[in-house]
Amino acid sequence: MKNYNLAVVGATGNVGREILNILDQRSFPIKNLHALASNKSEGIKLTYGDDKEITVEDLDKFNFKNTDIVLSSPGSIVSKKFVPKATKAGSIVIDNTSLFRMDKDIPLVVPEVNPGDLETFTKKKIIANPNCSTIQMAVALKPIDDLFSIKKVIVSTYQSTSGAGKLAMEELFHQTLDVYKNKPLKTNIFPKRIAFNLIPHIDDFIESGDTKEEMKMVNETQKIMGKKIEIFSTCVRVPVFVGHGESIYLETEKNIDLKKLVTKLKKINGISIVDEKIDGGYVTPDESAGEDYVFLSRLRLGRNKNSLGLWVVADNLRKGAALNSVQIAELLIKKYLK
Repeated sequence: MKNYNLAVVGATGNVGREILNILDQRSFPIKNLHALASNKSEGIKLTYGDDKEITVEDLDKFNFKNTDIVLSSPGSIVSKKFVPKATKAGSIVIDNTSLFRMDKDIPLVVPEVNPGDLETFTKKKIIANPNCSTIQMAVALKPIDDLFSIKKVIVSTYQSTSGAGKLAMEELFHQTLDVYKNKPLKTNIFPKRIAFNLIPHIDDFIESGDTKEEMKMVNETQKIMGKKIEIFSTCVRVPVFVGHGESIYLETEKNIDLKKLVTKLKKINGISIVDEKIDGGYVTPDESAGEDYVFLSRLRLGRNKNSLGLWVVADNLRKGAALNSVQIAELLIKKYLK
């Protein structure tokens, strides 16, 4: 098997660190591995896997000439600056920011859903990794759509603070301590307190009254699924460190056979059904942390034969970001880089 030269951009962030761990856990065929970040992190040593260590290099100084694949999660501003340099040098970039997702010439890929779209990566040598909430929803929707053809989705998300970065997680931690200490709470990252609270607002508001996060779920899901499903999304930040939950209601063209659906779902890699009709017979965001599966629980037929409700949970740093990126890279070397 051929080994590849890899670079991880944004290596010091939540997703970047997770990418390093997952590359090690899945024994990705690596020849040389580079951890890249801003110059303020240059020289920092990162530990990953069981006992591996890597020194962070300055992204601005890095030469991508001999790098085969770049796994990128630094934020859109940074991606806009370095991705053209990387592709010009011959690298293929798998980017986890929102910058390239809706470009018609750049594939937006969830390997369990639309692996065939990857073949168009040669147009710009960029592959986009979807939004974390979009990924887990698309994984859940695909088999339902295959069987019964989805026409409408209403989704409410319960998104953890890790989706907003390390500082957001720290804000939750310190606010929680300050509640118990009866101290005034400081809000820096979120517009309102996150400790013991819910915030129905993720990303900026747009003219329609939706937020950008809500429209990402609409537009990205339609692109990934290859059809204009009617989607209404409400995205909520919750006081959880890792793991996103989604309450999904959907309607289909055909009547839903729940037994047939469950049989199909059990055969799909990447999906785990935990749907016991008892106390605790479901998966919570806390239980999804560190796991690779998209967990489906609370499957219930609606009042009509063509409607269904379900609860979907996944680790937003793994399947919602880092793992999906690595799976794209695995698919890339298996089918296109032989």
